[in-house]
Amino acid sequence: MSGDSVKYWIAECRRFTLHILTGFLTVAAHYALMGVLLHFGSAALLATTIGFAGGALTRFLLSYFHVFEPTKGATVAVGRFLVALAAQALANGALFSAFLASGLSTWPAQIATTVLLTFANYAVYRLWVFR
Repeated sequence: MSGDSVKYWIAECRRFTLHILTGFLTVAAHYALMGVLLHFGSAALLATTIGFAGGALTRFLLSYFHVFEPTKGATVAVGRFLVALAAQALANGALFSAFLASGLSTWPAQIATTVLLTFANYAVYRLWVFR
């Protein structure tokens, strides 16, 4: 393996690690909003959708400024992020609903949904949104 390849993989591991670490903050924002809404009687699907939006804002800011090295500027990144976000919101709602329908309770369904979307989100952000 050449020196450039090693440097590339080290940088990629660093980015993925930061993606995971900032993901914890994203999930904290999502789950905190969701928990507050559930506490006040919101429907689970509405609560996860609003929580998702709060997490999305957290994710964009952390990804743009700390994880990736955007080459197209904030305007392009925001536009792409919104497209990716729409797909993620649909996937989040669909997976969450499917897990609920399969008998999982709210929080295990949300955790399973989050884990499944983590890897797909990284690929989309790395290869398209923040390119």
